[in-house]
Amino acid sequence: MFVDEVDIHVFAGAGGNGALSFRREKFIPRGGPDGGDGGHGGSVYIVAIPTKNTLVDFRFHPEFKAGRGHNGEGSNRTGQSAEDLEIPVPIGTLVFEKAIDGGELRLLADLAEEGQRVLVAQGGRGGRGNARFVSSTNRAPRRTEPGQPGEEKFFTLQLKLLADVGLVGFPNAGKSTLISRISAARPKIANYAFTTLAPNLGVVTLSDDRSFVVADLPGLIKGAHEGHGLGHQFLRHIERTKVLVHLVDVSGLSGRDPVEDFDTIVEELRAFSARVAAKPQLVVANKIDAIDDPSQVGRLERHVRTRELPFFRISAVTGEGVDALLQAVWREIAAVRELPAAEEPADDQGVDLLAAARRPRTKPAGAKAERDP
Repeated sequence: MFVDEVDIHVFAGAGGNGALSFRREKFIPRGGPDGGDGGHGGSVYIVAIPTKNTLVDFRFHPEFKAGRGHNGEGSNRTGQSAEDLEIPVPIGTLVFEKAIDGGELRLLADLAEEGQRVLVAQGGRGGRGNARFVSSTNRAPRRTEPGQPGEEKFFTLQLKLLADVGLVGFPNAGKSTLISRISAARPKIANYAFTTLAPNLGVVTLSDDRSFVVADLPGLIKGAHEGHGLGHQFLRHIERTKVLVHLVDVSGLSGRDPVEDFDTIVEELRAFSARVAAKPQLVVANKIDAIDDPSQVGRLERHVRTRELPFFRISAVTGEGVDALLQAVWREIAAVRELPAAEEPADDQGVDLLAAARRPRTKPAGAKAERDP
């Protein structure tokens, strides 16, 4: 199961109480106070690790609680501090802090690299024992401090997959077939819309030790940025990509106009995020092995050329034109990688993305309820 957004509830550990104790030993009268301090409570950290690729574990285990510090003891013995709790998440996870009263979300961290960690809840400080309160005027204090409570917080975790290339297009445009041909990924492939219900990742290997990661997203339809279909839930996963490969079905089997399909997807990307729409884009006329009207391909190519976008003709089924497409994709990736960090397109990160992902979903016309995105 692919899960890319969850809510969690974390509790940092409380500190241990300070001890009230007086030294009592034979031949040592008036030994004085010797109550030790309590140990500190455990803090909670969220850590990005490479061995996770989904947030599904949090769907069934949304609460995390760090240990409590031990109480102080006599003989000036400090209580043991609790160990910090680390919550492992996939690389590419955004951590949003939620107000307990259900207020606005605040982006706390973007864990985009392996090993990145962020403190999300501070453990409570241990209380002081009575030995800490000795003074010239109070030689036998009976005052102690209780341990401070740990922080309790609510968070929303949102995953953005890390991929170099994002495949976009209408449902049944051939995205899953393409990724299965160019990588070891084996997504479900069938002759009906919305076969892909979750993003798929594949690694493409070229000669000279060149490789890149491709993300196959569920098909987009008109109004996806407003919640229509399933694609709006996964559009965030192309925000980190360097290049978009826009597949258009030119076979005529869909009954749609390829030019209108192209314009619709471009508009959906622009409506979702201007930065996403500005990414380098390669337009691919797919299913050329099953063309009914060759003039449609020429019309689409002329339309794309007016936007000064690269245009390719391929058949993901037979492999025709795929090699040339992969070489062009690699050139675009290499060009983006050579850009200084300041010039690379930034991700859209903020509460607006979560709000977009939570808009009411509208089922696509003609799609079965069980397969609705």
